[in-house]
Amino acid sequence: MSVVLLTNDDGVHAEGLAALGRALAELGDVYIVAPEREQSACGHALTLHRPIRPVQLGERRFAVNGTPSDCVNLAVLGFLPAPPVLVVSGVNHGTNLGDDVTYSGTVSAAMEGTLLGVPSIAVSLVDGGDFDAAARIARLLALRVLVVGLPRKTLLNVNVPASAPRGIRLTRLGHRVYSGKIIEQVDPRGRSHYWIGGGDPKWEDLEDTDMAAVHEGYVSVTPLHLDLTNHRALMELNDWPAGLSAQLRGETGRAPGPAPKAAARRGSQQRKPRSG
Repeated sequence: MSVVLLTNDDGVHAEGLAALGRALAELGDVYIVAPEREQSACGHALTLHRPIRPVQLGERRFAVNGTPSDCVNLAVLGFLPAPPVLVVSGVNHGTNLGDDVTYSGTVSAAMEGTLLGVPSIAVSLVDGGDFDAAARIARLLALRVLVVGLPRKTLLNVNVPASAPRGIRLTRLGHRVYSGKIIEQVDPRGRSHYWIGGGDPKWEDLEDTDMAAVHEGYVSVTPLHLDLTNHRALMELNDWPAGLSAQLRGETGRAPGPAPKAAARRGSQQRKPRSG
């Protein structure tokens, strides 16, 4: 049977991952390769300065002393008996909406799968929601992806509301606005330290966004493209290189050198022009 890889950033013992394993069990040989402990907000980090050690916890279930991206790398690049046909990351304990996808270990695991050429889905659930219900939605999307595939360098970021969903919407990323993000405290020795992440998040009330969909009780499915190039900006900034290059030459005092001469082909002889 085909290999399906499951991972997360909440750790190998997380309830959301267990629900995902139950829901996707019939899609193939389902392997769980997940961090041994919580890795929330680790982003797309890879471990490069120490060895990665998978520990088998059960049949096709492994805990890894690394990040979600480490887990996907390990699994896709040779640890499993065959390359996976699908990567599903989640079900995350809490949403990954809007700009938060840049921090998310859940989404980064799906990014890593996409970079390695495997269709990938990240699934997150509003706090207090039903993990089994979210996992069933993940199964619907996984079946569709296995049949029709995904566009190149594209993954799906899925967010499920806490209540029974009213339906599924295709959305774009919204924009979160945080207030009071830094909390300062003083330790017993009088030294200041800080907590990052305080304050309730707010979001721009924009139509067609993932946040609007979840707020209205819909499952949000956002296709994320890994080409981060702003192609519109390429056109708008098209006149920058000439001016900046001139400034650079002025600062360094260098004049543009002559164009390099083409190298003569080996074995060829240069002929003098005939007079006459």
